[in-house]
Amino acid sequence: MQYLLMIYGNEAAMLAAPKDAVTQMSAAYAAYTEAMKKAGVIRGGERLRPTTDATTVRVKDGKTQVLDGPYAETKEQLGGYYLIDVPDLDAALSWAARCPGASTGTLEVRPIWPMQPEGARP
Repeated sequence: MQYLLMIYGNEAAMLAAPKDAVTQMSAAYAAYTEAMKKAGVIRGGERLRPTTDATTVRVKDGKTQVLDGPYAETKEQLGGYYLIDVPDLDAALSWAARCPGASTGTLEVRPIWPMQPEGARP
């Protein structure tokens, strides 16, 4: 089953972190990603640009609204994600707990709801 591991953290603190802390965190993520590759569970993942680079789109009353920046102001921002394929939720939670971001922020683990062929029901 596929799960999305969404990594939330304090973006301002990450951007202001000293160079040695960034180097250390980058090395931790590289090791984590390599462990996922060796285990054969990773299907994708990327780091996201800061929320200042985000654009929010919504359609209200048939009119498209495009806004600079994130949708909501929060203490933690989505900074990246991993898409994994593991047997069950327990395995997904185990991988989430090993993520370097779990020690400095929050990981949301969400099962993927596969797209159904047209006409099929979930």
